[in-house]
Order: sequence, then structure tokens, then C-alpha cells
Amino acid sequence: MNISLEKIDDYRWLIPQTGAMNVPGLVFANRDLIRSIQEDQSLTQVVNVAMLPGIVGHSLAMPDIHWGYGFPIGGVAAFDMDEGIVSPGGVGYDINCGCRLMTTLLRGDDIHPFLKDLVSALFRNIPSGVGSKSPIHLSRSEENQVAVMGAEWAVKRGLGTPRDLERTEDHGAMEGADPSVLSERAIKRGHDQLGTLGSGNHFVEIQVVDQIFDSEKARQFHLFEGQVTVFIHTGSRGFGHQICDDFLKEMSKSAHSGHAPFELPDRQLACAPLTSDLGRRYLAAMACAANYAWANRQILMHWTMEIFLKTLSLRPEELGMNLLYDVCHNIAKKELHQVSGKATMVCVHRKGATRALPPGHPLLPQVYRITGQPVLIPGDMGTHSYVLAGAPGAMERSFGSSCHGAGRVLSRTQAVKQAKGRAIHRELEDRGIFVQSRGIRTLKEEMPEAYKDISQVVDVVVGANLATKVARVRPLGVIKG
Repeated sequence: MNISLEKIDDYRWLIPQTGAMNVPGLVFANRDLIRSIQEDQSLTQVVNVAMLPGIVGHSLAMPDIHWGYGFPIGGVAAFDMDEGIVSPGGVGYDINCGCRLMTTLLRGDDIHPFLKDLVSALFRNIPSGVGSKSPIHLSRSEENQVAVMGAEWAVKRGLGTPRDLERTEDHGAMEGADPSVLSERAIKRGHDQLGTLGSGNHFVEIQVVDQIFDSEKARQFHLFEGQVTVFIHTGSRGFGHQICDDFLKEMSKSAHSGHAPFELPDRQLACAPLTSDLGRRYLAAMACAANYAWANRQILMHWTMEIFLKTLSLRPEELGMNLLYDVCHNIAKKELHQVSGKATMVCVHRKGATRALPPGHPLLPQVYRITGQPVLIPGDMGTHSYVLAGAPGAMERSFGSSCHGAGRVLSRTQAVKQAKGRAIHRELEDRGIFVQSRGIRTLKEEMPEAYKDISQVVDVVVGANLATKVARVRPLGVIKG
């Protein structure tokens, strides 16, 4: 499909509404990024999403957009609660894949002599990779509790503090979770994966703050130059994957039953009306997976803290590890937004997109009401990641959304081909970054060149007034599945 693009300004491109599109498309990108975006089929997916019933505003694409299942990764779309739909492809297989950033009182020089030991200890003690299993084995009753309580389940078992919940999106528990809608297969897959990292682009990363852009917001976020931070990126594991798979199959059958009220532009956009029983059941199951993911990241944070304390022989008050924020980037949420000048409740799908609420927003914890929401943007394991703060333009232009990372420019297969004959871990170690990975192919699939320039992606987000820069961090040590 030949997609027409009209430049609005240096950071926005319009896809005019044509044919069966119900709304225009809007792409956040600069000239360099738009050229790379046009090399895959992600803009066709933006157009396809614009054809779905009940979509409002624009079918949106963040600057890290790339081809995904049905919806592009980096796609945002909001749907009217009465006329619109919910689509598992608009959330993704890894429901509530998200990021958690922890601050410490340590400086980079404090841990430099122990960095290899820290990475090795994290790698030994945090289950990671395909099929990894946790030492936590949930009973059916406990799994139901996790699905409803989310991160609070972990905190109540001593794996964190109430302060952590205050600094987690939705306090670590999405409303509306109903374990009774889950399949036996999903329940089985969730039994022993709580407290595991997963594979692919999931990681635990030790970092150092190497640049502060906004000193006042950095102070509010307890960030300072030279500081050691820790990033966790993972989601709902096989539990969420199975939930997505279950409902995609059910919605696909419904779409091909001959009674579907609309024709899908792509079978991967299988969906259900928000007002239907199927749509309500998916949202209830999705919330279960979201809560499982928040509990997962909460547990991994606690274990990471314990590993730091033991490896560095520190007391908790010397380490000072605290949660800055935890935010998801694969989710569908009912939110209040301005649509055609009117406050309207919509279902916002964010697939590879991060919520970015501005200062003063009522959903923000009190501690971040002045600064705006911390927006966590991981880059690749060889360059940088960013901490941003939500800005007013996000509510006006993107349903309160920002990018979620750098975004791939090479498929996993392409990356492996380009990495042939290279020792990626040695290349990174030459740059002072120690990496351990469970999967043989993982480091090649995740090599830095597989991703867009994170600084360019962030500059577009900032230029479009979706968020503001607060700090930049660079990796020191990484574990991957």
C-alpha cells in the first residue's frame, strides 16, 4: 500500500483520511526517522487501525514505530466506549510489558570494582529466558489473588513496601480483573513464572546517570549525575501470552462467523465491541495479566535489591534503593480525554507506547503532581536510556502517550545475520558494559545496531511536546534472557 504523508511540522506527519479510514493517521517523527519507518509495513498498519469501528481522533504512531501483530508497535488508538472495539492486537501478546526504574545512593565509582560480580549475581539469581521458572510456585487460589491484587500481593508478603505501590501506575493493580474468565491453559502457564525475566528484549540493567537536563525535576525524581540506577523491563510472561492467544482465537472465530457487524482490514486486527460480552471478558482477563506483570516487576525489584546488598556487603540504608516509577507500555485502558472539545470516556490502546501524564493530572501520585509523570524510555544495551516527564501536549495530541523505547530497525533474523562472526558481548565489554544472556542468539538479536537512535526518538517526543527531558542514563551491566 502506498501511504500518502503530509508534513505538519518538524515532528508530525499526517496520513489523510481516505477510503475506509474513519479517522486520519498521525505519525510523530523527524525526516530521518520517517524514512526508516517507510521501509516496513507499519504505516499500512496505522491506516488499517484507522478503519476500525469507533476510533476517535487519529490513529497514532510514535517515533519508535515498527511492524507488529495487527497494530504497529508504537501505535496508539482510542475508541468510543459505545461504538468502539477492543483488540488484543492493540495491546500485544506481552500484556503490561513495562519498565521499572530504581534509584540508589551509590555512585558509579562505588560499584565499578564489583560490577562483574554484580552482573553475575543477578544472572545467577534471577530466572530469565524462555521457559524460565520461579522459586515461587502459586496455588490456584494464590494465582487468583495475584491476578486481582497485582503488586500489592507481593508487598503484603514482604517483597516491597507500600511506598512502591504509590509509585506504580494504577498503584500496581488494574480494576476489573476477573480470574473466572481465564482458561486452564493460561492459569497453568502462570503457575511458576511469577518472578522471572523472560527473553528477547527483556532485561535487568545496572546504569549510571550521565546527564541531567532538568535539575529541578531530577531533584524531585531523586536523580543526580553519577548515580547508580537499575532498570527492569519485563511483563506478564506466558500467562499474558496465553490470555492474548485465547482471546485472539475467540475473536477471530467471531469475525469469521458471518455475523460480524464490520469487515476487518486485516485478520490480525481481530476485535470485539467494547459493549459485548466477549469484549468485557477480554478486558477482565487483560487486567489479570496486567496485575500479574506488576507483581512480577515488584518481586524482581526486591530480589535485585537483595542481590545488591549481599554482593556489595551493604546495609539497606547505605544502598538506598527506591522505586522511581513503574509504567506499562502494552495495555488498553478506559480514560477520560477531550474528543472534539468534549470530555469523553474512551478505551486507549497503547501497544509499545507509554502513558505520559502532564503536571496536575488527577491520576498522578501526589509526589509527581508538580513534575508530571515519570516517563521511562529504555534504549539499546549499548547506548543510553532516558527519563522524561509528561507534558501538556501529550493530552492534546496523543491521548496522554509517548514512545516506549528506541524501536527496532532490524528484525531479529536480520540482526542475527548482521552479527555473524561477531562477539557482541566482547564488543560491549570493550565499551565498559558487562552483559550476560541466557539465550544463545539473544545478544545478536538485541545488538545496538538493531535499534533506532534513541536520542533521535526522544528528541521527537520532546519536540512534539509530549514529554520533557529530565535525565539520561547509560548501561554498565545487563542481564538478558
